[in-house]
Formats: sequence, C-alpha cells, structure tokens
Amino acid sequence: MSKVVGRRWFGSVACGTMLCLVVCAHASVATPPSTPPVAQAYPLNDTPTLDGNVIDDPAWRGAKAITGFWQTRPDDGQPATQRTEVFVGFTDKALYIGIVCYDDDPNAIIVSDSRRDASLRDSDSFQVLLDTFRDRQNGIVFGTNPAGIEYDGQITRESSGRFRGGGGGFNLNWDTTWAVQATISDIGWSAEMEIPFKSLRYDDEDVQTWGINFQRNIRRNNEVVFWSPLPRQHSLSRVSQAGSIEGVRVPAQRNLKITPYGLGKVAHGGELLGGTHVDEEFGFDIKYSLTPSLTLDATYNTDFAQVEVDELQVNLDRFSLFFPEKRPFFLENAGQFSVGSRREMQLFFSRRIGVGENGEQLPIDGGIRLSGKIGSSTNIGLLQMRAEGLEGSTPQNDFTVIRVNQEFRNRSSLGAIFVNRDGDGSVNGNESDDYNRAYAIDGRWGIGEETTLSGYFAKTDSPDLSGKDHAFKLEASYSSENWSNNLSYAEVGDAFNPEVGFLSRRGYRKGSFGVFRRIRPDDLWGLHELRPHVNYRGFWDFDGYHETGFLHVDNHWEWRNGWEVHTGMNFTHEGVKEAFDIVDGMSVQADKYDNKEVQLVLSSDRGAPLSFRVRTTVGGFFGGDRVAISPTLNYRIGETLRRSLSWDYNDIKLPGGDFTVNLARLRLSYSFTPKILLQALVQFNERDKLIATNFRFSWLSSANAGLYLVYNEIDDSSTGAPSRPRREFILKYSRIIDLL
Repeated sequence: MSKVVGRRWFGSVACGTMLCLVVCAHASVATPPSTPPVAQAYPLNDTPTLDGNVIDDPAWRGAKAITGFWQTRPDDGQPATQRTEVFVGFTDKALYIGIVCYDDDPNAIIVSDSRRDASLRDSDSFQVLLDTFRDRQNGIVFGTNPAGIEYDGQITRESSGRFRGGGGGFNLNWDTTWAVQATISDIGWSAEMEIPFKSLRYDDEDVQTWGINFQRNIRRNNEVVFWSPLPRQHSLSRVSQAGSIEGVRVPAQRNLKITPYGLGKVAHGGELLGGTHVDEEFGFDIKYSLTPSLTLDATYNTDFAQVEVDELQVNLDRFSLFFPEKRPFFLENAGQFSVGSRREMQLFFSRRIGVGENGEQLPIDGGIRLSGKIGSSTNIGLLQMRAEGLEGSTPQNDFTVIRVNQEFRNRSSLGAIFVNRDGDGSVNGNESDDYNRAYAIDGRWGIGEETTLSGYFAKTDSPDLSGKDHAFKLEASYSSENWSNNLSYAEVGDAFNPEVGFLSRRGYRKGSFGVFRRIRPDDLWGLHELRPHVNYRGFWDFDGYHETGFLHVDNHWEWRNGWEVHTGMNFTHEGVKEAFDIVDGMSVQADKYDNKEVQLVLSSDRGAPLSFRVRTTVGGFFGGDRVAISPTLNYRIGETLRRSLSWDYNDIKLPGGDFTVNLARLRLSYSFTPKILLQALVQFNERDKLIATNFRFSWLSSANAGLYLVYNEIDDSSTGAPSRPRREFILKYSRIIDLL
C-alpha cells in the first residue's frame, strides 16, 4: 500500500490515502459523459519548479485537478483502472501541465525508452493534444513517460491521410522548444511540462478556449484511457471529439529566433580523388512570428548533416520506391502542403529539393516558408527554395509552392495548391523550356461522425509532354466502433508529370475497396480483439489492360497480453507489358501472371524487454515461387539501451533462374539522458554487396539543436573492382537563440 501523501484537496475529493482516491473516483461515475468535457486553466502566481514533483510544488496549490479517464482498451467505455490527475496553468510566458499518474503497483511501471520522440505505445506514458485554434481538425501533441522524454508532433486533418514522417496526418518528426521532467515515487509517477507560448500558434484574442484531450497508457494492462472519451476506432488524433480548456490568457506573440550552425567535415575514400577532403560550412535558420498564427521561416546554406541516413530498400518490382522526408526544415507544417496519395501520387514531395536523380545531395542555397492561419479556419503556405545543380545531370532550380486550405465544420475542407520548378537551362540548353508546373484542388466532406468523402483533381504542365496530364481521386470512407470501410477510384494520365512530387507509376485507372471488422469477445481464449478484413486494389491502363491486382483476405488475432497473429491469403495479378530486369542478368518477361500466396505474421508483446515480430509470405511470384521471411528482434535494458536486428530474406525461383535477396539492418541506441544519445545504424545489402554504417552522437540543448558528431561509411563492392570504403566524419553545432 502506498504511503499517505498528506491531507490536501484532489479536485473535489478530500482524502488522505490513494486508496480513498481510487474508491471515491470509481464510485462517483459509472458511464462516460455524453458530451466532451470542459475544464479550466488557472493563472499561476508562481512558476512551477520543473522537477516532476507536482504534489509538493506550491505553485499548483489552488488549481483544480482534471480527472475522470475512460478506457478505449481493453474494456472500452469503462473507467480507468488507475486514477489520473491533470493540472493546467499558465504564466505570462508559458503553459504548464502537471500530471499525477497514480498507480497501486509502482514497481510494475514500464519504462521502455528515453530517446526523444521514442514510441510511447510500449511504455507507461501520458500525452496531451492541443487544438489552439479550436478548428477541430488540426492540433499538436506533447507527450512523455516516467523517464521524462520529450515527444511532440503535429496532427493535420485528424491524421485522415495516414501520412507519417512529414507527409501529413501525424508528423512525429516535427520538433519545437519545450521542457518536461518526470519522477517515479511510491504513489506512481508524475511529470511537469513547460510549453512556452512562443512555441505555440493561436488566435489574437487575449483570453481563449482551446480544444484539449489527454491520453494515458498503463502498459502492463495494455490499457489506453482518455479524458474526453473516444470510440475504440479512434486515437488521440480525433481532434473533433476533444474536450475544452477555458480561460487561457495568452501574451501578445513576439517571437524571433535564429538558429546558426557551423560544421566541419572530413571525407576520404570511395570515388573521391586526391585523398582527404576537408570542408567547413556555416548557415542559419530564422523564425519570426508575423502574427500569433502566421510564421515566417528563412534558411541560408541549409544543411542536414545530422539527419539519419535512409534505410536501404530492394526493388523487386518495376515501380518507384518511396523514401520519407527526414530533414527538419521541411517537416514543420508539412501536412498542410500535402495533396495526393502517399507512396502513389504526391503533388509536392520535398525530397525533390536538394536531392539528385540518383539520391546524391545537392547544396541548398536557402529559402523561405510562410505558414500558418489567417483567422481561425484558413490555412496558408508559401515555400520558395533554391538548390544548386549538378553539372551534366541536374540544373540549378528554383522551387515555389503555394497552398491555401479553407476549413469548414465537421471535418470538412476545400483547398488548392500550385507547385513550380524553374531551372536555369544548363542541362537541356534552353532556359525557357526548363520548367515544370502542377496544380490541384482538393477537399473533404464530413457526414455525421462516421462518414467522410474526399478527393482531389490535379494537372501538370511540362514543355516536352502532351496528352493526358491529369490525375484525380474520389474516396468514401466509413468508420464506426465495429466497421472501417472504404471505396475509391483514381486516375493518373500518361502525361501527368509532377517533377516536384512523387509518382510511383503513370497512365492508369485504379479501383480499391476495403472492409474491416472489429470484434471484441467477452471471453474467448484470452483474446482482446479479432479484426477480419478484405482489401483490394487494381490498376488498369487506359486501354483496359489489367496491370496489377491485389486481393488481401486476413484476420488479426490480438490477445490481451500483447501477442498478435495475422493469418492472411493474397491473390495477385501482374500484367507485364515490357520485360524488365528484376536483378542484374535476370529478366521478367512480358506476360500475365496470376498467383496466390499465404501470409503469416507473429508478434510478441512489444512492451517486454525482449520482443520479436516475424512476417512470412510464401507463394507464386511472376510465374515462379517466392519464400519471403522478415524477422525483427528487439531487446532493451531498462530505458537506456535498445537493440533491434531485422532481416529481409527472399528466396525467389523464376523461369529464367533462381536468386536470393538478403537485406539486414542493425540498430543500436544508448541514452545517457533524454537529451544525450548515441545511435548506430548498420545495413547490409547482399545483392548489391553494400555495407552502410551510420553513427550519430547527439547532445541536444533544445528541440533538434545542439552538438552532433556523425560518422558515415559506405563499402560498395558491386563493381567488383578494388575500392576503398567512403568514410565521412562530421562535427556540427547549432543553437537556438531567442532574440524576442
């Protein structure tokens, strides 16, 4: 039993022990509220001492606790099994959030990671959603765990686009300046967050009401609870069903920050001539708030040396691979620039800026970005960048993106985007014809709480292409507690050419549908949820030729202890119009291929110190057979040391011959503190005889600014000729300077 924490008021209940708190809380309310709850923010006379100890901090005295959390899992609609208290206060400089997560067994608290932005799913954790414009579509999330990590991200359009890592939806790679401290005690764990108003965007009223919701994870129970109750099919990203926090008094926004950087780089080996090359660089980013809701960002001599390298991929098909954006400057408000379908067609894809045709980095001279809101419902974005060229292959380019999006009630919106590339003509010899333009309108319409209609229509303008230069998509989706269904139709013309976007293929009509069912048995073999589902997608060219078909029939079996099994069957069709090389020296011939394959996925409890996941696919493949096995093994020691080993193995037998593909990936990380981190990523591609190593040591001062020491090595033996590995050492330091 936990000790007496002192007689004080917790909300409206005066108790002396945590046992009384829990009993009183569960006896007073039996069902979730029918409308989103409302709470009050309190002005703080004193600034809280940021040490995680909320109960003994006199700054919180007088603030009323926000309580009453409700499960979405394992028992949706039931009260949380542990009491949570949240205090929201503010000074003239910052918003403060105090969190007390009571736990009747503090020794069972799980802390799985202490890295910045590490997943909170596998740990006891707490998150807060802020909808500062109360537009009920967009928001920002701040989260932490008992180790006191900083976790932050942006939500765009309630994550409806399912875009992660910078494309929209939930953007975890977005970072801002704030602080948090947490502590574990014999009553559970607690934390204090300090979020400067300069890190937030909001309207210009003096006293405001914001949308807000809180999520707590109690990992040992696989329990997820919310303050504003959510149906089981939704997550914290469901901004439209958040509660409200009233009485937030905000200061006039005066925000000017400059982030200068300096770096030194030493490289040798590989294709470099003349031995060792030494380089020094200097640049800066500037952030200025034109209004409380509209921000101007500028960058000069933009550098991304600290960004983790891309994960290696093996292309076993004839379509383009997708690599996500990781560079910090392009990640803020990235979701507002997103139009299209991720991994298939994106009208704007920021990796086209500063990256050559073969993945080589091109210097970015600089640029500006204006993003934010006009009023409370009009989103605007303007991006202007210049990237240097590569002699003989890539011209110097100026890039322009203009985006406007108007939001309406009930998750609805209507927007337009213009994307332009202007080259200097150094490659094609004619500057007047060295351009590419793309235009689109997009929108969505929310019908009730469960149905959404969405779509876009786009065109491109390229001087060397004529014909069908359009693309469009219409989609209807329905999501309830028991069902998630969707139906869509899309077209991409033969001459559609978004050069500053991403296009996996062109010249097709696509139809797709999905039917997804959730079943939560009362008592069946310890199961938490069954998820039977059917998905289909098919591609045809404009002459009616069936190029690709994929029918997936599956059921996910999820147990309350965190284990999962997926048992599926795939029916595939590939219509190959022209032969292509799947590996060097081996071709897939033009033909029609219809195959079946069995798919099995097994994963253990990811919250355990040792966990694994294995994905196996066995069946037909382009007229032959394939056995694909992808195991991943994760191991952690406390919250500081994490290791992950994954292997992608493909054994393929085709009419023209047999071959295997092996791709291995080893990740290591050690957190000295939540701000000091050593990471390693070692990758091996057997087919290309490539070994890539990336070591990164980071000592962060704020957001993603601080000291970085990076080592990269690439050993490429694919040519068969003797070569030295390319080695690169980078030392970079940046610092955020608050001028206003």
